[in-house]
Formats: sequence, C-alpha cells, structure tokens
Amino acid sequence: MKDREPTIRSRELGDGLRKWMVAAGFTGREIAKELEWPDSKVSRLLTGKRGASEADVAAFLVLCKVPAKERARLLALRAEHDKPGWLQQFGKHLPAQLRTLVDHEDTAKAITDFQPMVIPGILQTPEYARALLTGTGTLPSEEIDSRVSARMARKSLFGRPSSPQFTFFIHEFALQLPVGGAEVMSEQLHYLLQMSVRPYISLRVIPVEAGVHAGIAGAFKLMEFEEFKPVVYLDSETASLFLEGSEEITAYRRVVKALVRKAPREEQSRELIATRAIKVTS
Repeated sequence: MKDREPTIRSRELGDGLRKWMVAAGFTGREIAKELEWPDSKVSRLLTGKRGASEADVAAFLVLCKVPAKERARLLALRAEHDKPGWLQQFGKHLPAQLRTLVDHEDTAKAITDFQPMVIPGILQTPEYARALLTGTGTLPSEEIDSRVSARMARKSLFGRPSSPQFTFFIHEFALQLPVGGAEVMSEQLHYLLQMSVRPYISLRVIPVEAGVHAGIAGAFKLMEFEEFKPVVYLDSETASLFLEGSEEITAYRRVVKALVRKAPREEQSRELIATRAIKVTS
C-alpha cells in the first residue's frame, strides 16, 4: 500500500496511539508481533502515513488497554482520517482547545503568527495574559489560572535545540491597547524587546499609518513542518479551525508576503515598540 500525505486527523490519531502504546509498555515492534503485523505497518500508522481499518485500530487499542472514552475519540479520528482540515469544537474545555495546536507547534520547523489586536499568546507575560483573559469577561474565573499556565508552558518552544523559526507580525494597535494598566503594559513591551533580538525570532510591527493591509481579515498562524504539509490555524471564541488544503495554504502565504511588504524591518519595529514603552510609563 502506497504511503499517503498525512492529514491533521491522521497525525492526531498516530500521536494518540503512540501515547497509549508507550503507556502500556510496548514498543512498535512488540505491537506488530502481538497483532501479527509487519513492523512497517505500525510505523506508518503512528506517523499518519497509512490508514488502518476500524478493526485494526480497535485491536491496537484493546491491546494497549485504552479507556473507553479515549477509544471512542481515537476511533472517531480513524473514521475521518482522510478528510483535510479540522474544525475542532472545544467549548469551555481547555485541554481539547489546546492539545492539537500545541502538538503542531511542538513539531513545526517554522511558525508565522499574525495578531491584529493583542500580543501573540506565546509572547505574552503572565500578568498581561491574566489581565487579557480576565478583561474579556467571557471566561469563568476558575479557568483563568489554568489558561495562563497553559499559555506560559508554550514558551518551552523558545531556546530548544530544535526551536522553530518564529516570524511574528503584530499590528501597532496591539501595542496601543491598554491591557492591565501601565505597569503591565510596560513589562509586556520590554519583554517583546528582549525576545525580538533572539536569533530564531523575527518580530515586525505593522504601523497604523500603513493603512489597510493583507491581514485585515484577522489573526492566523501558519505552521510548516519537515515531514508534513503546512497547516494554518485560526481561532475563535468557540472553535479552532485547522486548514491544510493547498489553495488555503497558498492564500495565507500570499497574505504573509503582503505583510512583509507592509511591515518595517526588525530594527524599525523595535523602535516602534520602544517608543510605545516610553509613552506608557511617561
């Protein structure tokens, strides 16, 4: 059977199977022996490069003694593993909201992030994140701490030997929006300056005077990988949309190229941030 291009669902299925395989104390070779499969079948299933029948996946899950709720989730992924894109409904449940995004960020070689109104989540200070999440007025107070902690945990991507190359486009509106008061904003803006000089981070600010720009439709994150095709992530109040169609990726790459033309270079962008930081504290 010919390998296929992994989809978001097939990668999520493979990651889930690998997690439970390890938890059960098996290696891929041992799984193959128990199920009388070729070693290559297990390898391709775990990487999302080959599908499997419902019976095959069910046998894998039973062997690893996967709980019923998780079995149902993984079997549902198997049923739709060939569908491109993924609209992930998460409601108020934090783990479901972030799991797929975090997994993709963790394996990405390059991440381009555009934010028109707020500082990108992974670049937020704890105080800024807390003030932002509290200020929306839409989250239960008991969820704030866990959401801030989850956002800060994503910073582990920075400084790793395999850290992705980050490109951030932030509209000047995000620097001007008062979140949490002068002290919080001052700390946040100085943190941006500190991070902007790291070799794996390119941070560019689109000034208000630039006028209409390609990102006017809203925030997005473009993630690119060594072994898989790119994925675009869009976030809203009640859902996370993952796009992977070739036309969709091409469209967002055009947006990125247009933002590059609009945004000043890193040095000029740092000057914009520094100027705003001075104004906040004056």
